[in-house]
Amino acid sequence: MSAFTIEARDARSRARVGTLHTAHGTVRTPAFVPLASTATVKGLLPEEVAALGYEMVLGNTFHLLLRPGEELIERMGGLHRFMGWGGAIVTDSGGFQLFSMGHGTVAEEIKGRNRRAGRDRAGTGAIVAIEEEGVRFRAYTDGRERFLSPEGSMQVQAALGSDLVLALDECTPLHVDRSYTARSTERTHRWLERCVRWQRRHGREGRLFYGIVQGGVYEDLRRESAQFVADSGCEGVAIGGSLGAEKAQMYEVVEFAMRELEGERAIMPRHLLGIGEVDDLIRGVELGIDTFDCAIPTRLGRHGTALIGDPARRWRLDLTKRAFREERAPISERCPCPACANGLSRAYLSHLARARELTGMRLLSAHNLAFTATVVRRLREAIRTGSLPAEAAALRAGWEE
Repeated sequence: MSAFTIEARDARSRARVGTLHTAHGTVRTPAFVPLASTATVKGLLPEEVAALGYEMVLGNTFHLLLRPGEELIERMGGLHRFMGWGGAIVTDSGGFQLFSMGHGTVAEEIKGRNRRAGRDRAGTGAIVAIEEEGVRFRAYTDGRERFLSPEGSMQVQAALGSDLVLALDECTPLHVDRSYTARSTERTHRWLERCVRWQRRHGREGRLFYGIVQGGVYEDLRRESAQFVADSGCEGVAIGGSLGAEKAQMYEVVEFAMRELEGERAIMPRHLLGIGEVDDLIRGVELGIDTFDCAIPTRLGRHGTALIGDPARRWRLDLTKRAFREERAPISERCPCPACANGLSRAYLSHLARARELTGMRLLSAHNLAFTATVVRRLREAIRTGSLPAEAAALRAGWEE
């Protein structure tokens, strides 16, 4: 059976509904994938994540390699058993985290705030060298020099026992010239070839393997990279790297790659790495993206912000503001999350958020994941019924809470 089955298409865009088949169950697409970077969706139990409608989570190779170590996780029966998650798991290769150590976060790089680049938050981790064989870096856990190669990344992911693995890539930063971007993309392609060879020799049957498209913001490089990845022998394609300085450019860069994933290549599942704002999900689905991952829903929840259907507020309700101290209404009357379903008031959630109570972080994280799941479900259903243009317009216009 093919790794991916397309079941419905939108007549006016590249959007499609499908099913991704993994060793730990199917994933209905389009789908959002919550982050479980360190073997947990922060603040929530696995059964709570599943109850919100999620069928796959993302673990991070880089973080799990450093702590607690892939050997321990393998001895404990693999990542599924270790974290108590029965659904599918995708693992990132570690390339993005190495990029962040070298250049700062994407937001910092776009804004030119890269004074922390080359160090982790504690100031102990750093890129030592990006070489043809792999990347040398100092671990943020203990400051020791470590090395990660394409084959090493694949081996770690195999030990974790994930259902879907990603090839190691060099996540090209935004503020570099075309020459550097081209050289970096070519190295990513050579690393992909090494990952493909490793997968053919050592990969477990049924484990899916995606290559990552790079190329910066340059149309020809993005299109060439998408062609290369799609024709490399992977089951799927992930789009990564710095996608631009603002949303319009990001959508354009994604479109560059998607043009090369039509025809015979259209059967391959497509993942957009690190993207998950509401407007980005809508546009990404229209462009033909099948799965997304992003830290935003749970990160916002931990910092006291709830997602709501109001684009004028950037979909955000900052409950740490004093304006909500006496507001009796829940975040949303129709949301199925525990906070809304139990009628907990914005006033109470505001109190928890301002007091930095763990209960508030848990409730708001669950709410934000429920909200995101609802957005993706509405898009998925609209594709099936042929009403995606109307539904996308309705989501972009906002809705009553």
